Amino acid sequence: MRIALFLTCLNDTMFPEAGKAVVTLLERLGHTVDFPQDQTCCGQMHFNTGYRDEGLQLVRRFDDVFAGYDAVVTPSASCAGMVRENGRTPVYELSELLVDVLGVTDVGAYFPHRVTYHPTCHSLRMLRVGDRPLRLLRAVRGLDLVVLPDAEVCCGFGGTFAVKNAATSTAMLADKMRCVQNTGAEVLCAADNSCLMHIGGGLSRLRTGVRTLHLAEILASGEAS
Repeated sequence: MRIALFLTCLNDTMFPEAGKAVVTLLERLGHTVDFPQDQTCCGQMHFNTGYRDEGLQLVRRFDDVFAGYDAVVTPSASCAGMVRENGRTPVYELSELLVDVLGVTDVGAYFPHRVTYHPTCHSLRMLRVGDRPLRLLRAVRGLDLVVLPDAEVCCGFGGTFAVKNAATSTAMLADKMRCVQNTGAEVLCAADNSCLMHIGGGLSRLRTGVRTLHLAEILASGEAS
């Protein structure tokens, strides 16, 4: 299958390892992954802050850049939701592509750590990925998956919400961090680096020792011997 990677602005600028992990994983599964050099923003930031026409123009450009591929995969549920709602291109969040399109849950990963999973709002409510990420994590050898209390509660990021409503966002973050710490997990995993950035920043400031990793990075980890 010829698959294109849509990396997204945030990942390209701050978390490129997530994109590299997607490529490593899919190539390990026998697929060709292209990275169209003309890709830009999907328009979500513009659309969500009131610049709807400008945002939709970027979605139309996205459709042109990614035309002709069997599938487009992105390590961002929020950006996938934006394009899916407003464009024509078949865009998949990573767990959707793996489980629904490629038909795999065991990707040959090995990650011997205690992990908890935060279902981000867009993955949960917009894409409705359900338990697909959890099914993938349960199949990772050596991984101890623990349930996150109140997992479906927002972490408080919400893009510009965290800027415009800082006090509310900070209170929501405090609740989420408390739940993460109560699991005793070494690693917090999610399908969006935006939420991981928000939660991870708080966990780091509190010196909790809990690190954050994108789902793709765990799934791309070394195969069990």
